[in-house]
Amino acid sequence: MSQTKREQVISHIRYLRQELREMHLGIKEDDLFPEPSELRGIMAQFEALLELIDGNTKIQSNSEAV
Repeated sequence: MSQTKREQVISHIRYLRQELREMHLGIKEDDLFPEPSELRGIMAQFEALLELIDGNTKIQSNSEAV
């Protein structure tokens, strides 16, 4: 994985981790469930991360086949 892609993945994971931590604390301490829009935002971030990783995997698998 290129250094730029690696940094993008790390950035995505850190962001998602922080968001999930905040949601967990809200549920645990205040019994407040996240808004549906917050959950959709997190899901969109996971999808973006998956696309970033899948794009790299497809490139690597094509180069390995050669």
